[in-house]
Amino acid sequence: MDFSALLDSFRFLHEHIYLKRLVIMVSYAVIAKLVDLFIDRVLRRIAKRTNIALDDQIIAFLHVPICWTVLLFGVLHAVAVGPPLAPPWARILPAATKSIILVTWLIAGLRALARFTDIRLNTVVAKHEIGNDLFFLFKNVSRVVLVVAGLLWLLAIWEVDMTPLFASAGIAGIAIALAAKDTLANFFGGISIFADKSFKVGNYIILESGERGEVVEIGIRSTRIKTRDDILITVPNSILANSKIINESAPIPRFRIRIPVGVAYGSDLDVVERILLEVAAANPNVASEPEPRVRLRTFGESSVDFELLLWVDDPSVKGLETHKILKQVYEAFKENHVVIPFPQRDIHLAAPLPKAGESEIKTA
Repeated sequence: MDFSALLDSFRFLHEHIYLKRLVIMVSYAVIAKLVDLFIDRVLRRIAKRTNIALDDQIIAFLHVPICWTVLLFGVLHAVAVGPPLAPPWARILPAATKSIILVTWLIAGLRALARFTDIRLNTVVAKHEIGNDLFFLFKNVSRVVLVVAGLLWLLAIWEVDMTPLFASAGIAGIAIALAAKDTLANFFGGISIFADKSFKVGNYIILESGERGEVVEIGIRSTRIKTRDDILITVPNSILANSKIINESAPIPRFRIRIPVGVAYGSDLDVVERILLEVAAANPNVASEPEPRVRLRTFGESSVDFELLLWVDDPSVKGLETHKILKQVYEAFKENHVVIPFPQRDIHLAAPLPKAGESEIKTA
């Protein structure tokens, strides 16, 4: 077939518009199949050779939507070829095709979101970053946002007037915000706690009111803290988000312990320092880095006051390790004849003064 014959065949297609549209759709179907083979035979094999699982998941999520999109673009191209279709098909067919493309990508997005949140949930549970209920709430809210955005886009495709919908939604939103003001404040407080990462489950924190304990749960409405007396404190997230919080487990889990020690005046200060460092080094729960250190703080009323500074790997053992080290220091001082003083008072009794007239009698 020469070039002129090929042009004649194209003129024939121009004269038969339905056949031309069918050829366009078949061409796009062939392209979609080629894309399918390229993704399946080339990209998938390349992804399998890598050690990253993310590329395999991306290909799995995008494979079907891409192929369907190419095929449906063929329908849109065929419909756009003039002359236009007779009503109502000129409006219904393109809108229906665009709707199918949108739904295809919406389903793929929901699947990817579900897969990502499942993987992220395992990480969150392992690291104790946040409570499960709050994480599931984020997951459901993300799904709702994605579905609502898809529905709004779908209504825009069908040219539905959304002004009454937005007006009613605004009125309903104001009513809900006023009725659930405290609940929303706690909810957004939980979001700010999660975003700022000021503390997470398992951390030891000190509240602004002075309570100290372990964070056992970061929920939708409140955060629960268990003190060392096994008392559960529930604090609303809105209060925590606007309070000063001391996190003893951050930025690193190590916790510094200060142990004041007093010795009697006249003690060998170098020996005292050596004994304190030996006691700290002998404790297996004391961190070797940073090294324990001893500082002479002041000359007290009854003693020379030292302070033993050391670190432990977990703030939860602060009380127990302080107890052990104090006992060990006491025994070490006793073995080395280092005196631990205690406050003493010397009372001097003066001779009583003679009564009036008593001195005159003795003189006479």
